[in-house]
Amino acid sequence: MNIKSCEKKEKNEADFIVEVNPEEFEAALGKAFIKNRNRISVPGFRKGKAPRKIIENMYGSSVFHEDALDILLPDAFRLVTEESELRIVGFPQATDIDVKDDKQGLDITITAAVYPEVTVGEYKGLSAVKLPVEVTDGEVDAEIEGMRLRNASIDVVDRPAADGDIAVIDYEGFIDGVPFEGGKGSGYDLELGSGKFIPGFEDKVVGMSAGEHRDLDLAFPDNYSKELAGKQAVFKVSLIEVKEKILPEPDDEFAKDVSEFDTLEEYRSDIREKFLKSRQEEADVAFENALMEILAGSVEADIPEAMIEEQMEVAVNNFAAQISSRGMDPSTYLQVMGVTPEAFRENMRTTGEKQVRVTLALEKIAELEGIEISDEDVDDEYKEGAERYKMEIDKLKESVDKKTILRDLKIRRAAQIVTENAVALDQPEETASPEDDLPDGEAPAKKSAAAKPAAKPKKPAAKKAAAAAEESAAEESAAEIKPETVEKPAKAPARKPKADKESKELN
Repeated sequence: MNIKSCEKKEKNEADFIVEVNPEEFEAALGKAFIKNRNRISVPGFRKGKAPRKIIENMYGSSVFHEDALDILLPDAFRLVTEESELRIVGFPQATDIDVKDDKQGLDITITAAVYPEVTVGEYKGLSAVKLPVEVTDGEVDAEIEGMRLRNASIDVVDRPAADGDIAVIDYEGFIDGVPFEGGKGSGYDLELGSGKFIPGFEDKVVGMSAGEHRDLDLAFPDNYSKELAGKQAVFKVSLIEVKEKILPEPDDEFAKDVSEFDTLEEYRSDIREKFLKSRQEEADVAFENALMEILAGSVEADIPEAMIEEQMEVAVNNFAAQISSRGMDPSTYLQVMGVTPEAFRENMRTTGEKQVRVTLALEKIAELEGIEISDEDVDDEYKEGAERYKMEIDKLKESVDKKTILRDLKIRRAAQIVTENAVALDQPEETASPEDDLPDGEAPAKKSAAAKPAAKPKKPAAKKAAAAAEESAAEESAAEIKPETVEKPAKAPARKPKADKESKELN
C-alpha cells in the first residue's frame, strides 16, 4: 500500500490516491470471506463449508469487496495521516474506490483537510484588563460565621420559638376543608427563617411553644404548582419542641477545633490568603482569556471546516461531561432548556472557531519563537498526569502519545510568552468620544429617543445553553494531560446504509 498521488484543492483540502497492491487486496478478501462464510447459504453445502470461489460464482465476484474495503481503510487512512508530507487535520474520508480486478488491486481516493497557512498579528505588548484582587474583613467574617453555623450544637429549650430556631412540628394542610396531596408532615425539623415553606408559614410559627396548636391561614403563591397556585389554605400545626442553635464563640479554642491553627488570628489570615490565591488565579485566567480573544482576532488563515467541527465536538463533549458530573443527564438538561442537540451543537460553532483560531495562533507563535520541548519536560508531564489521575505512567502513555504532549507543551509555552509580554490594565482603555472633537464651549446635541440603544434581545434557549457550555470548552492554550486527549486513530468515513450486500459493487 502506498500513496500514488496527492492533489491539493481549495479550502485546504487534498485528494490522495492510495494504491493497494494485489497481494494486500487478496489478503483482505480472504479475511472478508472468513468473516462472512457462516452467514451465506449455498445449496449442497453446510453453512460455512462452501469454498470462496463457489460463493463468488453464485453471488458475484464483488460479494466480499465491501468487507475487504472495511479491512483496508484504516491502514489507508493511517498511511495518509502519518506518511503524507502534508499535515492532516480531522478525519480523512474515502470518496472514491477504483477496483481494477482481483489480480491488479485497487485505488482508494481519500479526501482530507490539511493544516492551513497561518499568519498572526503582533503578539507581544498586547493589553487587557486585569483587575486587582482584594479580600475584605467582612468576607473573612462571613466565612468564620459560616463555620460557626456548621459547628453549632443543637439544644432543646423551654421557651417560645424564635427566628433561627428549629421548630419540630406536625402539620397538615387543607383547602376548602379537604386535605391535599403533599400537605402533611410529622416530626418535621423546620428552621425558622430559612424560607423553606410558603410565605407566612414560618412567621406564624414564631412565638409558638411546645405543645401548642395553631391554624395558619395562608395563600399559595401565584407561581406555585398549577394545582395549588393562588389558593387559600389552612395548615393545622402542632409544635412538638423547640431547638436552639448554640454557636461556638469565635475565639482561639474555636480556631483549634476547626483548623490546624492555634489562634483565631492565624485562622483569619489563612482564610484571607486562600481567598486571595483563589481570586488571583481567577484574575490570571480571565486576563489570559482576554489576551487569547485578541490573539484569535489577529489570525489570518483559511480554516478547514473539519477543524471547526472537531472543536465543536470537543466543546459539546466537555459540556456533557460537566453536566453529568453534577448528576444531571445532558439530554434531559437540553430538553428542559427547550433545545435540540442539533441546535445546541450548532450554537457551539462560534466557540469552536474561536478556539481553533487561538490554537492556530499559539502554534504559529511556538514556531516563530523556536520553542523546543526536552524529553525531561515530557517525562515530568507524564509523571504529573499519572499522579493527578492516579494512573500508571505506562497506561497514561498508551492513552496520550508523546506527540500530543509535545504539542500541548508548546502551546502552553507560547501562551506564556504572550501573557508575560502583555500589559495589564486596571481599567479599560478610554476611546475617543464624539465630544472630544467639538469646539470649545459647544455642548453635544441631545440624543433623540431614536438614538437610544435598543433593549438587548433575550438569547434563544440554544444560545443560553451554548453560553454556559463555553465555560467548559477545553482551553487548548492551557491543556493538561488527560486520558481523553489521546489522538484518535483515523476512523472510517460514514458510509451509506448497506443495501443488498451480496449484489453491491464497490466501483
